[in-house]
Amino acid sequence: MKYSNFFIPTFRENPSDAKIKSHVLMIKSGMIKQETSGIYSWLPLGFKVLKKIIKIIEDMHESNGINQILMPTIQGADIWKISERYDTYGKEMLRIIDRNNKELLYGPTNEEMITAIGKHFIKSHKNLPRYFFHIQSKFRDEIRPRFGVMRAREFLMKDAYSFDKDEKSGELTYENFFKLYLSIFDKLGLKIIPVRAPSGEIGGNLSHEFHLLLETGESKIFIDENFLKNNFSDFKISEIKSINSFTDELYESLNINQSFTQLKSTELGHIFLFGTKYSKSFDFKIDYENDKIFPYMGSYGIGISRIPAAIIESSNDDNGIIWPKEVSPFDIVLINLISNNESTVSFCEDLYSQLKAKNYDVLLDDRAERPGIKFSDADLIGIPIQIIVGKNFVDSKKIGVKTRKNLNEDTVYSDNIIEFIKQMDI
Repeated sequence: MKYSNFFIPTFRENPSDAKIKSHVLMIKSGMIKQETSGIYSWLPLGFKVLKKIIKIIEDMHESNGINQILMPTIQGADIWKISERYDTYGKEMLRIIDRNNKELLYGPTNEEMITAIGKHFIKSHKNLPRYFFHIQSKFRDEIRPRFGVMRAREFLMKDAYSFDKDEKSGELTYENFFKLYLSIFDKLGLKIIPVRAPSGEIGGNLSHEFHLLLETGESKIFIDENFLKNNFSDFKISEIKSINSFTDELYESLNINQSFTQLKSTELGHIFLFGTKYSKSFDFKIDYENDKIFPYMGSYGIGISRIPAAIIESSNDDNGIIWPKEVSPFDIVLINLISNNESTVSFCEDLYSQLKAKNYDVLLDDRAERPGIKFSDADLIGIPIQIIVGKNFVDSKKIGVKTRKNLNEDTVYSDNIIEFIKQMDI
């Protein structure tokens, strides 16, 4: 993509209403635009990051036999009345009356709808286990949305759902999703800590959240520091149930005598095993041998639109964002410092084509801007590798290769640039 064709409205000044670094940098780098309180448009740069994250999540779910579907954002109130959550969910639920006086709602979650789908299609234990996921916008009318997309009212979420024949099978599914989440966050370059959590409005008696430690995090977790030495992905369900890490709400409710370390964090994922809560509410039974049973169910959520902000919050410097390669909007930014010079233009166009042919995702900065602006924007948007073509190229065919993470810069002869890039970890 050429910068002249790609819409990146960067800003020099910090936005006055942004309180944390990720919110500041997402506005300054032109990733998002606030439309009203807690509701944001994702602009091309931000949306490109979102798509990278979504692709990782989709691929890892599908490789584990979890079927992707898409449920509607608008739900009928009738299914929520069946589960008896319509009147108890609270003011976070946006309720709607249509022109036919039918009660609808903008879905904050999808347990009811997936149960209705399961009841319609799944008739026998022979059809189990079954796993589904979808990626969809949700709406929860937060009383005080803040911190940009970290605490928005409308947000993008991946939620998955499982159907099993009994508790033992359900717990095995839960263990597999626990490990899948650790793998997903590891692939995204995030060091996540799983913590035991209350089930809250969703229900059930087994629930874990996945937290990223951040000084600006709104959550508090309590952990036994020895717990951090464990390889969580090796845990079996019995160990998962008894891990020594807790959300503050659960920690306080359990009256634990042992001393734990309190840390600030941000929640990025939450999984639940709620058993037969919804299948019983919907009278959803399946054939099992000579009997009828209620399927054992669970749900598994990831706050997708919160992830870019969490990454930025944990990976930035005074100049801007430092994207990990896995989710960076581009692999390389190719900066032509002399955009009116025929030789630099020709070289950059040729190198751009060569890199694209080798499957590098390249942003070619072909703008007629001052070098200082180009350098500032490149650092701000945080692409891992900067290739700099300027006076050194004109004089001696040398170009600069700068690593955004540590700001180290190498000088490379233009004939060797492709081989040099191949050897870099991108």
